[in-house]
Amino acid sequence: MSTFHAILLGLIQGMTEFLPVSSSGHLAITQHFLPGFDQPGLLFDVLLHAGTMAAVLLYFRREVGQLLSAYFRKDETAATDRHLLHLLILGSIPTAIIGLSFKDFFEGLFENLPVIGAMLIVTAALLFLAGRVRHEGRGEAQMNYTDALLVGIAQGAAIIPGISRSGSTIACLLLRGVDGETAARFSFLLALPAVGGATLLSLRDLQHVNPAELPAYAIGSLVAFVTGLLAIRFLLAVVRNRRLRGFAIYCLLLGSVIMLHSLLT
Repeated sequence: MSTFHAILLGLIQGMTEFLPVSSSGHLAITQHFLPGFDQPGLLFDVLLHAGTMAAVLLYFRREVGQLLSAYFRKDETAATDRHLLHLLILGSIPTAIIGLSFKDFFEGLFENLPVIGAMLIVTAALLFLAGRVRHEGRGEAQMNYTDALLVGIAQGAAIIPGISRSGSTIACLLLRGVDGETAARFSFLLALPAVGGATLLSLRDLQHVNPAELPAYAIGSLVAFVTGLLAIRFLLAVVRNRRLRGFAIYCLLLGSVIMLHSLLT
C-alpha cells in the first residue's frame, strides 16, 4: 500500500464515518478502483475506523469521563449517566453477537459491488424515512432498553458495506422518537466499544503486513482522526435540524451508479 493510498482512504474515512453515507461502502468502492491496493483481511479499514473513533473520544471526552465515573458520583446528573451507560452496554450486545457470528460473511461482501450499491439504496430509504419525523423527541433520560436493543441491532447490520452505521443508528432512534442531537451522540458513543472490539480482533493481521507499509497504516489512521474530528461538529448540526434528505439523495444516486456499473462490466 502506498502512502498516497493511505492518505486518500484516511480522508474518505474521516469525511464519511460521521456522515450518514456509509464509510465502509465508500472505502470498499474506492479500494476496488485503486490499482494494486491490498490489505490482510480488513486490517487497514479497521485501523481507519479506530482513527475516527479516537476523534469521538477526544470530542466527547467530557461525556465519556462522566459515563466512566457515573458509579462514583452522587451529583444530580449521575443517575442519568448511569442510565445511559446501561443503555450503551445493552446496545453493544446485539452488535457483538451479529459481528462475531457473521464476521467472515460480512468480510466477503466488501468485494461485492452490487451488494454495496443495493445497501446504499437501503441507507437512502432509511434516511428519507427518518427525515420525515417531525415530532418532538425524547432525551437521554427518556430512552429505554428497547431503544438500546434496536439501535444495537441496527449497528450490527451496518457491518454490511453500504449500510451506514451512523445513518442506520440515528435513523432508528429518530423513528423511535428520540431527538436528533441525542440520537447522534448516542450513535457516536455506541460505536466506541464496537470499533474497539473490531480493532483488537484485527490486530492479529498485523503479522501479515510488510513492515515497510506500517508507516502508511499509521498515516492513514492519523488522517482519518483529524478529518473525522472536523466532521463531527458538522453532522451534529445536520442531525439536530433533521436535514437528511440531501444525504439520502446522494446515497440513492451513488448506489444506483454502482449497481449500473456492476451490470455493465
